[in-house]
Amino acid sequence: MAAVLILALFLARAAPAEAHAFLDRADPRVGSTVAVAPPALTLVFTEPVEPTFSRVALTRADGTAVATGEIVHPEPATLRVPLPPLAPGTYTVTWAVVSVDTHPTEGRFTFTVRGP
Repeated sequence: MAAVLILALFLARAAPAEAHAFLDRADPRVGSTVAVAPPALTLVFTEPVEPTFSRVALTRADGTAVATGEIVHPEPATLRVPLPPLAPGTYTVTWAVVSVDTHPTEGRFTFTVRGP
């Protein structure tokens, strides 16, 4: 009887909730090398994010900031940032978002633009 009760409690417990918006994928892809500089940076998260409380920054390999356009929020879990023409080199994307359930997350990744 005790084993049945323990099994019932185990099966009845609540499933863990997704509480943070983590980066699911990016374009350009994380760690990728692209032949042509992208016109925009797209970040897709595992759950919807609040664009008002989100930031995305792009820096060159030497740490200097790249001026980007304003964040666009085309879908609940997607942020898009227009980019200026990028010279060949490695770039670091630093992002910070707040999910719609108010949990903040942040991260960074690099991608490389190959020269002509």
